[in-house]
Amino acid sequence: MNTLMKSIFSLVVAAAAVFSACADNATGTYQNPVIKRSLPDPTVIHAEDGYFYLYATEDTHNVPIYRSADLVNWRYAGTAFTDATRPMDFVPNGGIWAPDINFVGGQYVLYYSKSEWGKTWECGIGVAVSNRPNGGFHDAHKLFISSEVGIENCIDPFFIEDGGKNYLFWGSFHDIYGVELTADGLAIQEGCTPQKIAGGLIEATMIVKHDGYYYLIGSAGSCCEGAKSTYRLVMTRSRNLFGPYVDRNGRSAVGDNFSPLLNASPQVYGPGHCSEFVTDDAGQTWVLYHGFQASDVDGGRVTYLDRINWGADGWPTIQGMRPSVEAPVPLFGDAAGIEQPQSALPAASSYLIMPTEQHGLYRIEGPEGQPFKWTVYSADGQLVQRGNGQTTAIVDVSRASQRLCFLRVQGPGGTESQKLLVQ
Repeated sequence: MNTLMKSIFSLVVAAAAVFSACADNATGTYQNPVIKRSLPDPTVIHAEDGYFYLYATEDTHNVPIYRSADLVNWRYAGTAFTDATRPMDFVPNGGIWAPDINFVGGQYVLYYSKSEWGKTWECGIGVAVSNRPNGGFHDAHKLFISSEVGIENCIDPFFIEDGGKNYLFWGSFHDIYGVELTADGLAIQEGCTPQKIAGGLIEATMIVKHDGYYYLIGSAGSCCEGAKSTYRLVMTRSRNLFGPYVDRNGRSAVGDNFSPLLNASPQVYGPGHCSEFVTDDAGQTWVLYHGFQASDVDGGRVTYLDRINWGADGWPTIQGMRPSVEAPVPLFGDAAGIEQPQSALPAASSYLIMPTEQHGLYRIEGPEGQPFKWTVYSADGQLVQRGNGQTTAIVDVSRASQRLCFLRVQGPGGTESQKLLVQ
């Protein structure tokens, strides 16, 4: 198989695959892991189009994105960056780690770490923007690097809006810090300096507000040693965003005191680095996180889903403090007793035509399960090629003799989208 055919084959497989958690419609349950691909450090957002989008550390080059309507069944939806838009203004040989996705000021804002393993003073945090959740991030730029702010190992960013202001928290085993950002979230607010809120036991900060408390969730232990990983989720809380945070026994987080939230199990090693908490239509709270599947440690850090229960004392819990093997599915729409208005559903006319990193290959992204036809025309209206797809398709125009052509997508309602392609 030649190089071009290998590229086409891998793109088709990635774009067409639906990574199901084996949801059992008869019993209303799902099985973990929900995505059996290595997607470390997941972050998730419920986007304006009604779908959930998950981003992860780039075991898939340029930051993978997955999409789901129900938190259980996920499929590949592209990458945040291409080689042309990839952040290169700091740590040029580093990887993009631990992204954090948000919707700020009418656009999708992606914070990310850039680092090489072990270079704890050269690493830093950057930010990029897009007008859509499934890729196209641009204007990537550095916020700061460790040596500039005098804080070692500045990775694992987390954004939160509170009281009409924007804040960024970060840190990895060298204390946890936070700082106020500008109104657009793209820079540190002038005159503001980082404040320490927790000690060096943890990394991968996530903060959620619930019933008057701020709960800081972090990951302690070793993340990346397969069956030897000691990663686990721990927590602390405060009445104020910047602390003081304390554990269940009232001991200070600055002094490295945390209470357990999630530990390993015989089936899952090193569960940790959780996403934001998300809510289904029944008001239930859920969290995604990574872990090593004991039955396939070499498969990397795959994605797990579990329900968060809020105890009478206000603290979040996960049943048994261990990853579930099988559990009741999240509830959406009719299953939650909610009649979905047509306007609340993803738009049936939403087709995106996006270039891939392989010259001449374009990916069509449509509504989940929606069949469509695509055609390629020359600039003078002559048919070049045609095909069919459902949800996603890869179109190869690399051998087209015309320099200029149009790719047109037609859904059940007629012509939905068109793009000029320049060879």
